[in-house]
Amino acid sequence: MTTNAEPAEDAPAELLDVFKALANPVRLQLLRWLREPELHFPVEQAIADPAEVGICVSHIQAKVGLAQSTVSAYMAALERAGLVRSTRVGKWTHYKRDEERIAWFVAALGRSL
Repeated sequence: MTTNAEPAEDAPAELLDVFKALANPVRLQLLRWLREPELHFPVEQAIADPAEVGICVSHIQAKVGLAQSTVSAYMAALERAGLVRSTRVGKWTHYKRDEERIAWFVAALGRSL
């Protein structure tokens, strides 16, 4: 995975991983919600700073209304594509968008099309 904002020459293969992650409408919606977590999640109930650490998977699960295992699988797919990062706080996993990787994706897409 390329970590800087400049797309690599193998960008088309990496783009496919991102497209696969975004092909599911629920995963796409989760990524949208994480753009502005304070508007979509109960940040006053957070055990960690949502801006710095992210949103607890239990809050994501409550918002989307799916089984915890399904939400965890969806978030793992977004993480494998590099669109979110996870952080453990105690026994809870928190997720936040990886803005640098998303910027890379947008730049790579623009150069590939």
